Amino acid sequence: MPLRPALAATAGAVLLLLAAAPSAPAADTDSTTEVTESVTVDKKIRLAADGTVTVSGTYRCADAEGPVFVSASVAQRKSGTRHAIGGTLAECDGKKHRWVNEGTPTPSTLRAGKADVEATLVELRPVDVLGGLSLPYFHAKLKKNATLVKA
Repeated sequence: MPLRPALAATAGAVLLLLAAAPSAPAADTDSTTEVTESVTVDKKIRLAADGTVTVSGTYRCADAEGPVFVSASVAQRKSGTRHAIGGTLAECDGKKHRWVNEGTPTPSTLRAGKADVEATLVELRPVDVLGGLSLPYFHAKLKKNATLVKA
């Protein structure tokens, strides 16, 4: 089997295993207690007159080997379209931090009212066996109902 298809098949298998594996809480290096990794979303999401959406909340993570981001997306039942709302670089030091993401989805069908929000704390973790290729590692994920309010 040629090398490239073999590497592609291996990378695909690793991605499937990473996606299926639950994330484990990381240990706090300063004590024997474990850090519970989490991400939260505030109950109200701001919608500006120009269509800019602001989503915020808190996160906590530890023991990252690569860059970690808090991503968010918003959808409303009427349109069914999920809109990505920015990304924030996270600091995984075991402490609780605030995050705020802003984005102006186009075309935007978002209106004031009920919304479905998803926030994910994802790390781009380098994998040595794949030549340093970064693969996603999910520290925490949350899906909840919130309210879009005019800013």
